[in-house]
Amino acid sequence: MSVSAEVAANVVPHRRGSVGCRAVTLALFAAGLTTFVSMYSAQALLPAFAEVFTVSPAVSALSVSVTTGMVALAIIPASALSARYGRTRVIIFSAVASCVIGLLLPLSPTIEILLAGRALQGAALAGIPAVAMAYLAEEIDPKDLGAAMGRYVAGTTIGGLIGRLIPSAVIDVSSWHWALFAVVVLSTVFALIMIRTLPASQFFRPQSVSRRRLVANLRVHLEDSSLRTLFMLGFIMMGAFVSVYNFLGFRFSSAPFGLSEAVVGLVFLFYLAGTFTSSVAGIAADRLGRKWVLLGSVSVTALGLGLTIPDTLALALVGMLLFTGGFFAAHSVASGWVGRLAQVHRAEASALYLFAYYGGSSVAGVVAGVAYAAGGWNGVSIFVGCLMLVAMALSLKMFRSAPVGSSQCGDSGSGAAAL
Repeated sequence: MSVSAEVAANVVPHRRGSVGCRAVTLALFAAGLTTFVSMYSAQALLPAFAEVFTVSPAVSALSVSVTTGMVALAIIPASALSARYGRTRVIIFSAVASCVIGLLLPLSPTIEILLAGRALQGAALAGIPAVAMAYLAEEIDPKDLGAAMGRYVAGTTIGGLIGRLIPSAVIDVSSWHWALFAVVVLSTVFALIMIRTLPASQFFRPQSVSRRRLVANLRVHLEDSSLRTLFMLGFIMMGAFVSVYNFLGFRFSSAPFGLSEAVVGLVFLFYLAGTFTSSVAGIAADRLGRKWVLLGSVSVTALGLGLTIPDTLALALVGMLLFTGGFFAAHSVASGWVGRLAQVHRAEASALYLFAYYGGSSVAGVVAGVAYAAGGWNGVSIFVGCLMLVAMALSLKMFRSAPVGSSQCGDSGSGAAAL
């Protein structure tokens, strides 16, 4: 046996607590930060965009929808490129390209140019979420993968939080231009941390890329009913989440609450609930099984939505806390379950989940704008409530997923491989 072959044979996936595992999770934690700081920073500026550019809230909300829509469209091509050129190379290129585009966004003179720039940034960002989950599935030991995925999702929650808090604070004392500039400076710092700490792939093997092979790989996953259910669940849950947060600022800044931009921005601190629940849900899924954890998370999300409907600030805040924590727990479990089900072509499986996930953000965000124009917050609540009913039905459907030992999927506690 050659020296290189002997070394390769001795390489093992990173276990929890090892130096390699800490490096991987730190790098992807930073990746989650830079991605979501950039992706959702515009959400805190929607009222400002509506006022400055003299457009409706629905048009203003397109600054979020076009970004997530382009992420959805670019997810699968980015996944295919990572299969050919390497996971880490695509992740790093995406981070750098996104930061460069972000530097130009504050110079946008019109809403149309701003939307075009946000769309380009979404296409650039797609490489990070498209590859990160597959990278984790390849490099982390299956027994510890749920916890590792939970920490990655925790990074996305903190990134989403910071990406909303910073512009909310800046816009209160300055303009939206400086708010976006502050965001890109911060996302660049996180990107540099990711680049410096991201370990090289140990188990990645380059594959030739062709449209026929890509379609065949995607078909393998689309033919699995349990995976299709999880893809639909990602679409519904993310659509519900973005719909609520897109119009949260409009609700709290208008009657009967009348809160300032800076105070409304503090509501995004509830993302910290998602940081906690995503990690806890990932560990619980590894140990207790995914079915009940997923159903419980979706139920908590629905309960939180219900509490936001009355015009009572305390109830609305408690509702947002539950809504946010439940959503991120459900996302952590569902995305991890995709990796458990997909025994082959994991990059394509994660790409399909994320295509649905960000597609839900874009499509539902637009529909929620129509609902808000028609009925204000009550219109948004009715729309999202319908989405949550579908999410509950999909969660119950996962109780009929194939048992452990089937050719494609299973569900159990420890030992379950997760993305």
